[in-house]
Amino acid sequence: MNILTGRRLLNTAFVRFSSTYRTVNVGQPFTAAHRVYLEKNGKVISPFHDIPLYAEGGKEKNIVNMVVEIPRWTNAKVEISTGEKYNPLKQDIKKGKPRFVRNCFPYKGYIWNYGALPQTWEDPTYIHAETNAKGDNDPIDVIEIGEAIGKQGEIKQVKVLGVMAMLDEGETDWKVLAIDVNDPMASKVNDVKDVDQHFPGLIDATRTFFRVYKVPDGKPENTFAFNGECKDKAFAHSVVEETHAAWKRLIQGHVPCTTDTYKLEVHNMTVENSPYRLETDQVTLIKEDTVHTVKEEDVAEYDPKWYFV
Repeated sequence: MNILTGRRLLNTAFVRFSSTYRTVNVGQPFTAAHRVYLEKNGKVISPFHDIPLYAEGGKEKNIVNMVVEIPRWTNAKVEISTGEKYNPLKQDIKKGKPRFVRNCFPYKGYIWNYGALPQTWEDPTYIHAETNAKGDNDPIDVIEIGEAIGKQGEIKQVKVLGVMAMLDEGETDWKVLAIDVNDPMASKVNDVKDVDQHFPGLIDATRTFFRVYKVPDGKPENTFAFNGECKDKAFAHSVVEETHAAWKRLIQGHVPCTTDTYKLEVHNMTVENSPYRLETDQVTLIKEDTVHTVKEEDVAEYDPKWYFV
């Protein structure tokens, strides 16, 4: 078997793994009622707890599963609902209205596919020694830089490349940099230095985006640990492992997840030795709604303006 054939077979395996998941839409998009649930083999699962962090056979290669929350060039602020049963994806609601991120020149919405790594958790009581800030109580964020535009709820297999540490209102908000293993550039991009070479300007643009994207809403600029440096793959891998270990403590019942500090929903369908694991007969069937096609640009709360920050 030559190297190219082996790579194609590896990528095909990842595609098949991803295709076992299905999204189930409830409520109309861009409303407070809209939810996107995930199913595997016809059974509802939690994208927070039931999707493995590492793709099958991928741990040694730093290949992880990513839950796509926000496709590139869209503005709806969608995230895993960590406090709801089954942890569906939902749009953030502010003052009763769906939240859309503003367009900060020269960017249109999010400039990469944005999402989360399952089975990770940024512990809000743990102060990281190097950022000197506690975690933000969410799964760790990941930005995927490949050419294909993702779909909401899609599970991508991505290769970890680096990580940035945004400081958001006094909390460490890690941003893992990754690329889809099926992307044409995946074989050439293995670390931060390769991103600088093959995607010139992207890391600087990423830093600028996260620094200014809240400014049009009247908030101050975000700051960063490490002077905004994007740390390398080895450091990123250590952060992913650290947040995975924190999630294990959470899901195994060693953390009081229902306290005012956490407010997390930890019921799951697949995690062995978890006191929160549900039996099949305890799982509520999710009925999919007939969803009308709506473009976010047609929603009243969407703001088409370009902001010069």
